[in-house]
Amino acid sequence: MSPGLGSIILVVILIVLLFGRGKISALMGDLAKGITSFKKGLKEDSGDDEDGSNDADNKGEEKLEESDKS
Repeated sequence: MSPGLGSIILVVILIVLLFGRGKISALMGDLAKGITSFKKGLKEDSGDDEDGSNDADNKGEEKLEESDKS
């Protein structure tokens, strides 16, 4: 027996009455920030090279090699 539309509406009304609109919207905002932060972390991880070094480190090494030559 699956929940009907009336049951779902009743549960939503009870949740809103118990927690209030402000608390629910704050919770959803925090959830959205968490998801955004998670996606940002995934993008930063995929930006690293396979050997564990990133482009910024390699550029610094290239500058040191150039300064050693002169």
